[in-house]
Amino acid sequence: MISPTGCYLSRAAWEEARILARRQSIATLVADARTPADERAKLALVLAARAFAADSLGLRPEDSFTRYTRLDRDTLVLVVSAAYPDRLARRTWWFPVVGRFPYKGFFDFDAAHRTAEDLRRDGFDVSLGASSAFSTLGWFNDPVVSTTLRMDSVSLVNTVIHEITHTTFFAKGQVVFNESFASFVGGRGAIAFFRARGDSAATARAEAEWADDVRLGAFWAALHARLDSAFAAHPDSGSDRMLRAANKERRLAARARIYRDARRTLVDSVGPRLQTYPAGWAERVPLDNAVVMARQVYATDLPLFDTVLAAEGGDVARALSRIVAGAKARPEAPFEGVRATLGAEATAGRDGRRR
Repeated sequence: MISPTGCYLSRAAWEEARILARRQSIATLVADARTPADERAKLALVLAARAFAADSLGLRPEDSFTRYTRLDRDTLVLVVSAAYPDRLARRTWWFPVVGRFPYKGFFDFDAAHRTAEDLRRDGFDVSLGASSAFSTLGWFNDPVVSTTLRMDSVSLVNTVIHEITHTTFFAKGQVVFNESFASFVGGRGAIAFFRARGDSAATARAEAEWADDVRLGAFWAALHARLDSAFAAHPDSGSDRMLRAANKERRLAARARIYRDARRTLVDSVGPRLQTYPAGWAERVPLDNAVVMARQVYATDLPLFDTVLAAEGGDVARALSRIVAGAKARPEAPFEGVRATLGAEATAGRDGRRR
């Protein structure tokens, strides 16, 4: 009998095989007058972003994003993540070769919804959302898929550079570092890309998106720290069952108060300063442990990476090399490895978001 993990991996392999089998050369499609004009323009932008990532940022695209696959659906993959409601701990999944991940992507959308419901019944906070792109970390020639191509130009370039970052450097078992680093490279790389092309409007948009990422990263970090402190004040330890049950109720009550305050902060202070989010987003975004931890996967210590960039005189390629070197020096704590490369420079930017 095949295990649940075996079934999941088999389905993922089958879907990946389908995506790979339907690939077409992007260069050929761009040169073909029969390719729809808007599709041709987006594919040409992918090739330009890929070349910029290699030539100007020092990334290694390998053969990724040289091919294109049209999908027969609007969503590429659904991603499930979960956290315990009374402590900041993730539900994780282990996969061969790459290690543990705090999220799980599903090509089978029914299975994604079933998994989310099972986790909710087990008492977890659950986040379920769509992703339009993914990386196989260099194991395959990752194509651009049609769901990615629906993005606006700035988001498309950001995504291409983000995913190529994963094929260039991926610290095993350090998902938060990997995704946050790729967020930095995608965001700052997109700014550099459009600036090099003399596209002032797209550059301004990319800068605004990065500013929003940093601002929200600070919000999620502060919220995470406040929750962590409140949960630690009422520990889930000891042999007294009644005390442990009482402490759990105190943790949940503290959590409710903190999320009420966080919503006010998000709506009244953070939301009005966001430049690239739709009206009403701050009122609508869910707030629970799963959401906070899922957001932090992509936005932890972003100012640290910007500090490295400033130390390298704004040269993104040199900053990337320095960050990777620091992460490699401390594989068990890559954020600290990066901070160590800065020495005294790091203390000015330290804000409690250590990993």
